[in-house]
Amino acid sequence: MTRKRAVLLLQMGGPDSMDAVEPFLLNLFSDREIIKIGPAWLQPVIARLIVKRRASHVEENYRQIGGKSPLRQLTEEQAASLEKELGNGYRCFVAMRYWHPSTIEALAEIKKAGITDVTALSLYPHYSKATTGSSVKELKRVLAEARVSFNVKYIESFYSNPQYIEALQDRITEGLSQFHPLADVELLFSAHSLPVSFIQDGDPYLEQIEESVKLVMKNFDIPHHLSFQSKAGPVKWLEPSTDEMLKNLAQNGSKNILVVPLSFVSDHIETLHEIDIEYSKKAWDLGITRFERAPSLNSSPKFIKCLANLVRKADGE
Repeated sequence: MTRKRAVLLLQMGGPDSMDAVEPFLLNLFSDREIIKIGPAWLQPVIARLIVKRRASHVEENYRQIGGKSPLRQLTEEQAASLEKELGNGYRCFVAMRYWHPSTIEALAEIKKAGITDVTALSLYPHYSKATTGSSVKELKRVLAEARVSFNVKYIESFYSNPQYIEALQDRITEGLSQFHPLADVELLFSAHSLPVSFIQDGDPYLEQIEESVKLVMKNFDIPHHLSFQSKAGPVKWLEPSTDEMLKNLAQNGSKNILVVPLSFVSDHIETLHEIDIEYSKKAWDLGITRFERAPSLNSSPKFIKCLANLVRKADGE
């Protein structure tokens, strides 16, 4: 009988109800891997104050996209598709960094299944200590406290993987089909922002983002731009912001924009609200005639095959 191996998909998570918004935000802002607010001992207190101030606004944003984040459902669908693609030797599980199922809940399920060999696969294509780094750190913390000895391998990025690039290119082609064939369309790659201090400290995120864009654009001969969204807090973040980029494009006469959510492999608040609602309205107000978004990867067959091959390679197949 073949010994089964677990694949643990690492993702950020999101509130699965309106009641979950505040505790989710508190988990997020309490993590010093995401952002450091004051001394470590004071951060939980400051985080609570920030959450209280932001909660009603964030709750309204979630209300506008259905009252919850779809991230858990979409990630579990990815896990089911990946398990089917990998075959009988594998079971796939999901661990969310800031909500349920948590890392400890996922490991408990793996333990219950009698599996000790685990491949931890980060669903962040580009490595940052704020995303993959935080998830892996939490996983190692929980493993150190576990009463079972797990044998764990890690896949921490796949920003230049050919199948990942091809999956993105397919989604862009699908997005471009929404425009008239003769329209002068420009691509706007929008990646999640990051404090500049992270890059100065050696975080490879920006370099990997730029490499992904370079590889994707080998298939397209149209103007393209890179910007950053979803900054939070008073520190200096990567620029240009997507907000400022839209203003610049409009001032330069751009009329047809296809946004590519580069660092997001699944739909969630940043795509469904920030891009589809907030930036869409801003683009219209600025005089941009057509503003569309390339579909997220979600469970596209090519992306699932990419993940499967990453796992097989990590496991030495």
